[in-house]
Amino acid sequence: MTQQTAQTTTGSNVQKAALAVGAVFLLVGVLGFVPGITTNYSSMEFAGHESEAELLGIFQVSILHNIVHLLFGVAGVLMARTFGGARNFLIWGGAVYLLLWVYGLVIDKDSGANFVPLNSADDWLHFVLGVGMIALGVLLGKRTTSTTR
Repeated sequence: MTQQTAQTTTGSNVQKAALAVGAVFLLVGVLGFVPGITTNYSSMEFAGHESEAELLGIFQVSILHNIVHLLFGVAGVLMARTFGGARNFLIWGGAVYLLLWVYGLVIDKDSGANFVPLNSADDWLHFVLGVGMIALGVLLGKRTTSTTR
């Protein structure tokens, strides 16, 4: 009897999820550079807590922050090309976001340590992203097999 994977290695659910997450990061990175969608756009700094720009008037951003979103998005799109890459992007990317959540909770928001920059809204979004990405990677990243008769 021959064993086959239940889903092809192209277009699996974990790959679709990684592609979608990567695309959202690309979109967020671009929108962070759009005046109006990003409030206080004229006060955007390259990096540091002095940047008063906020994506959607909520999430503190800087040029560096937007570039990180773009790079993370590119990584997601590229890694979505393979099952393993997609799974790794979601799980390890989610772990990075959980670390960013903890980092944002422990740093003084008015210090040089807040170089990205992050505000409380960013912190809790990072928590949701981290948990969500890991959940997608684990739940959708299980390889299923079926036997053909």
